[in-house]
Amino acid sequence: MELGIEAVAALAAVAVLAGMLDAIAGGGGLITVPALLLAGLDPIGAVATNKLQGVFGTASATVAFARAGKIDWPSAWPMAVLAALGAIAGAVAVRIVPGAWLAGLVPLLLIGMALYFGLSPRMTDADARRRMAPALFATTVVPLVGFYDGFFGPGAGSFYMMGFVTLLGLGVVRATGQTKLLNFASNGGSLALFVAAGLVVWPVGLAMGAGALIGAQLGSRLALRFGAGLIRPLIVLVCCAVALRLLADPANPLRRMVADLVGAGWGR
Repeated sequence: MELGIEAVAALAAVAVLAGMLDAIAGGGGLITVPALLLAGLDPIGAVATNKLQGVFGTASATVAFARAGKIDWPSAWPMAVLAALGAIAGAVAVRIVPGAWLAGLVPLLLIGMALYFGLSPRMTDADARRRMAPALFATTVVPLVGFYDGFFGPGAGSFYMMGFVTLLGLGVVRATGQTKLLNFASNGGSLALFVAAGLVVWPVGLAMGAGALIGAQLGSRLALRFGAGLIRPLIVLVCCAVALRLLADPANPLRRMVADLVGAGWGR
């Protein structure tokens, strides 16, 4: 589809804000996907085009954190490869396996993460004790989250972040740097399939990508400057926002289950 220059410019401006949020705490898709749908893209086209602009934003953030020395490349690049492979598998599986059960489960996981990030004394910039061997983490957690990112997506960055902090013991800023690289890899993996299927709206995605690149640079600098004091509350906010966004869907199975239980209670 074709959009006017004004609409494309507005979407690029939205991507600046989303890229900034994404670089700090993730969740930029909460802003960009609804904006793309409002602009008239169909749901699949919106998701595919969002992956394109997301690649620009996560690449920009990755470069910023790498320049600051917050990415351990010897351990990070194999994880990035596994994240991309997991995302490709997830993007293939989305056409085969119904995603309704994830829509019900993910809000509960995100609310749990929000509580952990908000209340845990471990959420600082200092590294802590490792609870899992890096090789085991790379071959289990990383491709699993990558698969989720390609299959469903919302909150994937929070899941990566949770793993780096709780299992590998990284401080919040270092964990954010590693997360941005894996986000870039899993976005790129699923984007490859969307491109092959011809689902990306290129003019819109490239314009938004330019905005996301700028926003990610701004967000990365804020994250590096203020550290856990900024990243921690924003992650809590993003986790809650994503959970509420998923629960707002009348078709969400968790929402329907609660409604059925409440209805059964009132019917007694």
